[in-house]
Amino acid sequence: MADKASPEKKSWADVEEEEEAKAKAEAAAAASASASAASSSSSTSDPTVEAQAKQIEALSLAPPEDDAAGEEAPPLLDDSDDAQIQAVTSGGTVYESATTFEDLQLSSELLKGLHDEMGFSRPSKIQAITLPMILTSPYKDLVAQAHNGSGKTTCFVLGMLSRVDPNRRMPQAICICPTRELAQQNKAVLMRMGKFTGITCACAIPPAQKDYVPVSKMPPINDQIVIGTSGTLIKWITNKKVATREIKMIVFDEADHMLAEDGFRSDSERIMRDIQRSAGGCQVLLFSATFNERVKDFVTKVIKDGNQIFVKKEELTLEKVKQYKVQVPDEAAKIEVIRDKIFEFGQKVGQVIIFVRTKQSTKNVHNALTREDYVCSSIQGSLDQGEREKIIQEFKDGYTKVLISTDVLARGFDQAQVNLVINYDMPIKFGTRDEPDYEVYLHRIGRAGRFGRKGAVFNLLCGETDNVVMRKIETYFQHQVPEVRNWKNEEDFETALKDAGLL
Repeated sequence: MADKASPEKKSWADVEEEEEAKAKAEAAAAASASASAASSSSSTSDPTVEAQAKQIEALSLAPPEDDAAGEEAPPLLDDSDDAQIQAVTSGGTVYESATTFEDLQLSSELLKGLHDEMGFSRPSKIQAITLPMILTSPYKDLVAQAHNGSGKTTCFVLGMLSRVDPNRRMPQAICICPTRELAQQNKAVLMRMGKFTGITCACAIPPAQKDYVPVSKMPPINDQIVIGTSGTLIKWITNKKVATREIKMIVFDEADHMLAEDGFRSDSERIMRDIQRSAGGCQVLLFSATFNERVKDFVTKVIKDGNQIFVKKEELTLEKVKQYKVQVPDEAAKIEVIRDKIFEFGQKVGQVIIFVRTKQSTKNVHNALTREDYVCSSIQGSLDQGEREKIIQEFKDGYTKVLISTDVLARGFDQAQVNLVINYDMPIKFGTRDEPDYEVYLHRIGRAGRFGRKGAVFNLLCGETDNVVMRKIETYFQHQVPEVRNWKNEEDFETALKDAGLL
């Protein structure tokens, strides 16, 4: 590819911290030659396309079967829920699914936080299965995959809160996130859940310009839990602001993103080495809705004797989120569909996120909608941190109902009122013309329908390239996406939203 040496970043690079970009450039350049060969072959080789269709599957690609000798495979945990989540245990430890939080023998302070502060009555499916694995001695590593919005955050937040000693004023658990927004969101959940425990948390993210203090002048961190982005965590650890000798648990949130991209992966591995060197063994938890081959490779090196949880690929597309495709003739028609059809009904039922591919597209769509007097906001990676936080908070508080975003918010962004997602641009892998980014697509649609709520996704398709991308996504997830018959017909959109349960 002629453009591989250009300064343009991958679509996921919008989420990278600006201060880390220079350090990642060399690693990206070194990997570009092999990436070029891989991407050029992907468009011409059917076997390669088939291999890519397997890439997002979990670490165990199918339910364990009895081996040829007739020996019994590792047991699956039982749960009456219909979701196709399966658990494979390692070793002889016996786990029982938790039907209540009381089954987990949590402290009274944590139970009060779960029930009174969080409003949780019982564990979700993923929580019922993973929490016994996290909290039962011997504390084994865990690789967990589950639907977006299924409650993964509670699993590792509750795990960290349970494992640390509130009487010891030093770091005992670390959570690594791909974006500052996700780190802040996880900290907010932790502080609510742990409200009555006395446990504190530091957020290791690049400071806003006005709050900047050199790391060398920072006081040492004495909070029990540290949640942050990899680049800032490395700076704090390197400058001895975060002691790692007492770390009992390290969590990778959105693990596939943290470990699959060259820059994030090198940071993550460095943090792992530092902790293992000083703390010895510690429990490693990897959580994500998707896993790819590079994560598999990392896990085989780092996790020698761990438990696994996974879902079949075709179960990942969230049954309660209805996906639709809309054929439009040009870019202007996309705006017309959003403005006159989807918004006509959609703004009555909840908030909307419009995903675009580039920073320029966020400006174009924002300008086109505001010219029509729609109140909307937009966010992309080059905005100042303070601006990003202000925009997100206004959206979370309901001051704006429409948010236009690059993939900076595709992962982990939690907003229960989001019922509609619009893919203005389909997600494609960097350096390709029509190879979908399956993981990003899954994470995008996961912004709607959080915790099993109903939601709808409209994919706006303009031209044959978009149709190729959509067909590959349908084949990959083994899910036929219905088409809104006529992009000019309001009744067709009204019918779609009614079918999604939103009207």
